[in-house]
Amino acid sequence: MAFHKIDGKTWFSEVNEQWKGQAFSFEVDEILFDEKSEFQHVQVFRSNSPFGRVLLLDGVIQVTDLDECAYQEMIAHLPLMSHENPERVLII
Repeated sequence: MAFHKIDGKTWFSEVNEQWKGQAFSFEVDEILFDEKSEFQHVQVFRSNSPFGRVLLLDGVIQVTDLDECAYQEMIAHLPLMSHENPERVLII
């Protein structure tokens, strides 16, 4: 489904075959970025919910302001725990 209007308001809904019988929807406050690269369609919007900004890749929710800490933790802790004595680290 993606972006659609309900009662004059813009909504985003992710309907995915992986999650049969359910969808996840956000009321959209503002579309901040919408571009197609050579590899994927990148979209960012501000939701009118506690989730805040939402990053979509090819119409699939990747991360939001609310849950980004879980991703940041995984990105940082896994490499740090795999090294015996990390002294200097750069994570991009």
